[in-house]
Amino acid sequence: MTAKTPTRSRSNDPAATRRDILEVAIREFSRNGLAGARIDEIAARTATSKRMIYYYFKNKQGLYLAALEKSYHDIRQIEGTLRLESMSPTEAVRTLVGFTFDYQSSNPDFVRLVMNENMLHGQYLAQSASIKELNIPAITGIREIYARGCEQGVFRKGLDPIDLHASISALCFFNVANQHTFSLIFKRDMTAPETYAQRRRNVIDMILRYMLA
Repeated sequence: MTAKTPTRSRSNDPAATRRDILEVAIREFSRNGLAGARIDEIAARTATSKRMIYYYFKNKQGLYLAALEKSYHDIRQIEGTLRLESMSPTEAVRTLVGFTFDYQSSNPDFVRLVMNENMLHGQYLAQSASIKELNIPAITGIREIYARGCEQGVFRKGLDPIDLHASISALCFFNVANQHTFSLIFKRDMTAPETYAQRRRNVIDMILRYMLA
């Protein structure tokens, strides 16, 4: 006899069931994209039914969009707990960049899901009623850190907070999105502890030195 794959128990809590579906859906969509993902597979891994998934999310596209929104919500929610406002501007930048680097490295499904949506030209994220509001705190946080740094004469003036956010995201994103090809071409394991730690320090330093007065 072959052992059955363990499944999660059913819950009478609709919110918990919805969260459970989304967690599995994020993995499925990140690995297979929207076209390749299968609702049957998601249902099997959540010990629920296709009917219940369609009840909560209407269709596969609705589930995919909800998975995107949850992925952005999760990173922004944790960012909000960093208490950057209580740190000096330079320490706040170091903390924010280090967090972003670690979060994306620890959550490759988030990176893959964003990559998939970019391949679809952002057409589903454009339908989201909440995505703009979800990401406003990220820019607000950088803007406030940067403003404090400028007032203290620590940061040079004339930088754009959205551009800073883009630079942080790009440097951290690369370490996950390109780790396999980069490691293969240059014979350097990007996930090795010493390599990871050095790259993390370098990314933090690059952003901070760019901002310093």
